[in-house]
Amino acid sequence: HIECFDNSNIQGTNPVASCVVFKDAKPSKKDYRHFNIRTVEGPDDFASMKEVLTRRYTRLVNEGQPLPQLIVVDGGKGQLSAAVEALDEMGLRGTIAVVGIAKRLEEIYFPGDSIPLYIDKNSESLRVVQQLRDEAHRFGITHHRNRRSKGQAVSELDGISGVGEKTRTALLTRFRSVKRLREADLDAIAEVVGPARASIV
Repeated sequence: HIECFDNSNIQGTNPVASCVVFKDAKPSKKDYRHFNIRTVEGPDDFASMKEVLTRRYTRLVNEGQPLPQLIVVDGGKGQLSAAVEALDEMGLRGTIAVVGIAKRLEEIYFPGDSIPLYIDKNSESLRVVQQLRDEAHRFGITHHRNRRSKGQAVSELDGISGVGEKTRTALLTRFRSVKRLREADLDAIAEVVGPARASIV
């Protein structure tokens, strides 16, 4: 059981980190998680990585859930040091192995060793690590896009006087996007929010 953390959505407001889980070398999607960064001011990859690992594994320990055999951190020495610090503080260092993947995928960093291990490009191990990292990126980016498009839709509906949060939520739940809402006829909108609000929309 391997878990991979990706910090690619740390920039900007409402930063988010992602965690994907592989069991028996296959994605275990029900165990995937997004983490809104709570305690870190501004874009700080290292502090964010530490926060996310601390929250993830404190919870697993408290709930008596199985811990992974390996944590893969997307990033080089800095991110790996932050991860090691988090595990140290939780008393889990030595219980879970942890490595960092540098930007060039074949470089793997181990705690306390500044020289990376280079994995053979044709090896099965590299293929699994590559798949893990690609999946963590995909999961993070999809979440980021969904949040952004939802935010844009809400802000467009915000501009309509007399349309409150409940109405906005009902409309977006039913029509999924502002584009589909625009294409809907008055009767379809009235079914969701009633005729008076439908004519305002």
